[in-house]
Amino acid sequence: MTEEVNPSQDEFDRRCVNAIRVLAIDAVEKANSGHPGMPMGMAPAAYLLWTRFLRYNPANPAWYGRDRFVLSAGHGSMLLYSMLYLSGYELTLDDLKRFRQLGSRTPGHPEYRVAPGVETTTGPLGQGFANAVGMAIAAKHLAARFARGDRELFDHRIFAIVSDGDLMEGVASEAASLAGHLGLGNLVYLYDDNRITIDGSTALAFSEDVCLRFEAYNWHTQVVEDANDLAALARALTNACEERERPSLIRVRSHIGYGSPHRQDSNEAHGKPLGAEETRLTKQNYGWPPEPPFFVPPQVLTYFRQCGSRGAQLEAEWKRAMEQYERRYPAEAAEFKRMIAGELAAGWEAELPIFSPKEALATRQSAAAAQQAICRKVWNLFGGAADLNESTFTDVAAGGDFERGSYEGRNLHFGIREHAMGAILNGIALHGGLIPYGSSFLVFSDYARPAIRLSALARLHVIYVVTHDSIGLGEDGPTHQPVEHLASLRTIPGLTVIRPADANEAVHAWRVALTWRDGPVLLALSRQKVPTLDRSAMAAASGLERGGYVLTETAGRRPDMILIASGSEVHLALGAKPKLEAAGVAVRVVSMPSFELFERQDAKWRQSVLPDEAGRRLAIEAGVALPWYRWVGRRGDVLGMTGFGASGPYQEVFAHFGFTVDNVVARALRLMEKAAD
Repeated sequence: MTEEVNPSQDEFDRRCVNAIRVLAIDAVEKANSGHPGMPMGMAPAAYLLWTRFLRYNPANPAWYGRDRFVLSAGHGSMLLYSMLYLSGYELTLDDLKRFRQLGSRTPGHPEYRVAPGVETTTGPLGQGFANAVGMAIAAKHLAARFARGDRELFDHRIFAIVSDGDLMEGVASEAASLAGHLGLGNLVYLYDDNRITIDGSTALAFSEDVCLRFEAYNWHTQVVEDANDLAALARALTNACEERERPSLIRVRSHIGYGSPHRQDSNEAHGKPLGAEETRLTKQNYGWPPEPPFFVPPQVLTYFRQCGSRGAQLEAEWKRAMEQYERRYPAEAAEFKRMIAGELAAGWEAELPIFSPKEALATRQSAAAAQQAICRKVWNLFGGAADLNESTFTDVAAGGDFERGSYEGRNLHFGIREHAMGAILNGIALHGGLIPYGSSFLVFSDYARPAIRLSALARLHVIYVVTHDSIGLGEDGPTHQPVEHLASLRTIPGLTVIRPADANEAVHAWRVALTWRDGPVLLALSRQKVPTLDRSAMAAASGLERGGYVLTETAGRRPDMILIASGSEVHLALGAKPKLEAAGVAVRVVSMPSFELFERQDAKWRQSVLPDEAGRRLAIEAGVALPWYRWVGRRGDVLGMTGFGASGPYQEVFAHFGFTVDNVVARALRLMEKAAD
């Protein structure tokens, strides 16, 4: 364990690189689980990036002026954890020793909010690639919005390490195409070309010329033939940082499990511990003492910590520049600080519309009116559609387009790329300063589902606006009519799904979407027009914010029948109420636009809306019935979909599948008959 007093620079660099490798090997070995091969191969790139290129401050991981680093190849998480520990973040050697253990700060794949310095949750391949594109978009937009000849304040870069697996995933192709089209010159990706996957060589399924593909996407590409060639890596990174008009991809030829005598360049090094004997032999190859595990030479640790401590000086310089900016441009500085803090502008609700009962509107229309009113006050609401603005109505009026050379525009055109849209929205939210939204049809949320799931896992403030929410879209038929999607989305923990019943509920849905900060919100909106309810004899639309509320009920009587519905089907319940009352049935109509909001209410509220002692319950929704059984119980029934929809005018489609007032009445009366038996 004795080290040279003044080793040569090359030898010292090798020691630093090997320290990263050994920490990864030992952590995986102790956990008896994990992926040692990728950190062993890409340790030189991480070392060079973190000690000579990346701007960061371990004492303040949230410093706005920092560069962002994304480990898209999240299975190599020990590479990131090793760098965080060595550089001086609040991550200890004990944290590394608890790698992959329950409750540790070093989970198997990087998780946002768990360890300081982890910029995003990665592991599902391709997601981090697209997240970083979102971060670059956010950085470009905020720089265009606020820079006044002070670009260094806003001109940080987004670095990432991506893998063969990332580049095979379709979401990466979608995001790469958009990034190149937009000319995001603040993106620098190191591509770990180790040519190994779990099943063996990448040649089994992957033989394309990656650089040619990315050049076709309008990326700047370079090749480093040996990951251990620090000089070549440094030249490539310097060139990439000097490229301002295109995103950069550096293909780095690496060797998975580098230094392991029997596992290097083998799929055995990908996702398994090396084992005690192979670990000993590998350390011997590195010239490293076999014991103790997790050993880092003091001189090496001191050097890493000195590199990390430079961040305090970088941040201090940035703060001084920001103080000068604030003196020159006080209004802009105040707005920038407010956006970064996530604060909403004063009076942001002042222009929210209130709709008259005389107006029949699709909830996509009324939601759009609410969004436009918000956008006039909330300048950091930023996003767009997956080529469906003509139908989703989410363009910001007079907001301009975000495009190459004109990054101040507020309307981002994702193209027909729903998966990339979702992952890019996550990156925008992670970057800070903006509230991102994206829109498409509800049926196409399937394409974005992996990204929606990760936004919920990371508790990101992302807003999804999905329209054409049921068989009510009509003629486009079952390929475009979502029936299982609401049920499926409601199963994602942390995602708040809201399906408003009328124009004024749609306004309140946007209010919730803007103010709920502990996870994503999805607004499911109708294509067809629905009546605007006369609230003079009903509960206020603000009841939406509690997820479920009593809209109206038979006066003076305990309800015999509770009709529960969401969205356009609430109007069927309201239409059935007088007919049931004429048959002597006391009726309560409950609007339940959001299961998740309702679940967040206390038991007293939930009981006041759906009391245990009440009679029968009938839920009505033009989707699969499964999620509603928790609310109707054993004594209830659900009028829902049991198969796919059909093409035709929406009124006829609704009638064909039994979504009529008369059928609601008939189903309710049958329930009452069962109660009498």
